[in-house]
Amino acid sequence: MTMSTPVTQGPWSPLGQPTFRALWLAILVGNIGTWVHDVAAAWIMAETTDSPLMVAAVQSATTLPVVVLAIVAGTLADIVDRRRYLIVAQLWMLLVASTLAILAHLDALGPWTLIALTFALGIGAAMAMPAQQATTPELVPKPMLGPAVALGSLSMNIARAIGPALGGLIVAQAGIAWAFAVNALTFLGVAVVLWRWRRAPTASVLPPETFGVALRAGLRYASRASVLQAVLVKAAWFFTFASALTALLPIVVKQDLQASAGTYGLLLGCIGAGAIAGALLLPGLRARMDADRMVLWATLAYAGCILAFALLRWVPLLYGVALLAGLAWIAVLSSLQIAAQTAVPAWVRARALSLYIVVFSGGMAAGSLGWGWLAQHAGTPRALLVAAVGTVVAAIAGARFRLGEAARVNVTPSGHWPQPVVSADLHDDRGPVLVTIEYRVDPKRRQEFLHRLQPLGHARRRNGALQWGVAEDSTQPGVYLEYFVDASWREHLRQHERVTEDERILQETVLETLADPAQRPHVRHFIGGAPGAAPPTAPSTPGGLA
Repeated sequence: MTMSTPVTQGPWSPLGQPTFRALWLAILVGNIGTWVHDVAAAWIMAETTDSPLMVAAVQSATTLPVVVLAIVAGTLADIVDRRRYLIVAQLWMLLVASTLAILAHLDALGPWTLIALTFALGIGAAMAMPAQQATTPELVPKPMLGPAVALGSLSMNIARAIGPALGGLIVAQAGIAWAFAVNALTFLGVAVVLWRWRRAPTASVLPPETFGVALRAGLRYASRASVLQAVLVKAAWFFTFASALTALLPIVVKQDLQASAGTYGLLLGCIGAGAIAGALLLPGLRARMDADRMVLWATLAYAGCILAFALLRWVPLLYGVALLAGLAWIAVLSSLQIAAQTAVPAWVRARALSLYIVVFSGGMAAGSLGWGWLAQHAGTPRALLVAAVGTVVAAIAGARFRLGEAARVNVTPSGHWPQPVVSADLHDDRGPVLVTIEYRVDPKRRQEFLHRLQPLGHARRRNGALQWGVAEDSTQPGVYLEYFVDASWREHLRQHERVTEDERILQETVLETLADPAQRPHVRHFIGGAPGAAPPTAPSTPGGLA
């Protein structure tokens, strides 16, 4: 894809990229279709069963597949052609949504059939989500990534404003079958845009990771990525309690407010409209407060909105509360998504995002079922009161997990490790590989050297090293040997592709402590495996640290 548009960082600048714009519009229409489906499914379940638990089960049927499959989907999205993969997922959802429409038209859609097909629709969404989110950096230049992520959140919330009201109108005027049919057509639109996208080939000369290796690499990276962990913790606490409002809103409207599907759609529309307003206000708010403060205050505001729905029964006032709920929701959601997108490098982005999606959907699914069960046994107002208190506790407890570091990290590949010179007949699956780096440290700065080396070792393990350590020569104080082990020569070459600008800076700070900073450390590679495939030691690689 050619990017001829000048690189700017305005909130609307990503829409100047043709492929991003086309896919953004198609996904916007798809998100509207999803809300039309959700309104139709929740309303028909409320009409046929009058059970809070069964109504909540519809939302759980959408989100539970994401919990189960998102990590698998994220791993696949990092190792296969994302364009073709996404097209298959869209066609699957087109088939399921069409089946729902046909069964509804034939008046053959029972409660359990609805849940089963909604679950099947959720499988398609689960498989598509990580790949869809991970394509954003491929469609826009890096300076536009933040605005592009924000536009993705805006798309969801424009759909939240339009889709529920449209869904309520379609259900009231045309019937459930037409609502499901509209949703089916939106998947076709996304598939067409993806079909026309000419995705640039990846730059790596290495073969894709196998599924098992890729899955382990993603989990290993997440276990050592502090900013991503902060995102996951905050998301788990917020969405578990915040899910109460969306899960129980149909019951509040039907039983407590004695209102119609139109009122339910308008309340959801107000939540979406509030989110749109929030998206427009967020750039200014981010200039005045950091992400952690924004998430804290937005979470507390959302808790107040849950409390209002538990206590108030005047519908016009609840429309205003819904607007505030949408604004608070988008402030939390976009802050977490931007941190998750910008804090991880491209090679593991889909897998990292899949973990965020699992936490998000797991909180929504478990929360929905839990709040539905509590509402059925204790009443909807009491369930909402408990959720409001829990949201406040989550806001306070999550404050110690910081997102601010995401704005300061630079995960752009640095490419500063030189390619080591090896035998021409070396097979890249041979291993394990032991890499040693010899440093001659200024005796006065030995403790400083060891302190600065620790984050570098953390990064090496995060990028694939099985072991890492450092040792001092017993006969020459100040001569240190850093070492790490990779599973194979191929996996070591992957580390060359994965090293980032942040890690380059870490290496430069380590070099400052050497007795002669101009003299580069001596790097050697020892390769295990069958003898005769390559010499056991590769020549040193001056100018790099691996």
